[in-house]
Amino acid sequence: MLQTRRRYSINTVRDEVQALVGKGVLSKKTQLFSLSRHFDDEAWQEVEHLLTQNEYLLRDSVCDLIGQESWLND
Repeated sequence: MLQTRRRYSINTVRDEVQALVGKGVLSKKTQLFSLSRHFDDEAWQEVEHLLTQNEYLLRDSVCDLIGQESWLND
């Protein structure tokens, strides 16, 4: 069976990380490097490249990637 490799963009990485935070799998204070546990080796290489291309350091926290939560109704 031929498997197609998923292509990532910085937005899809953000969405996946936001979902992991929403499920409680990750904390917003977690360093970006720890994301490697949630991607296979090949995908992690691509994600790591995207992060560095977008000027994120692997020691930055997850909240730096996903940004602040915004509330429409306070």
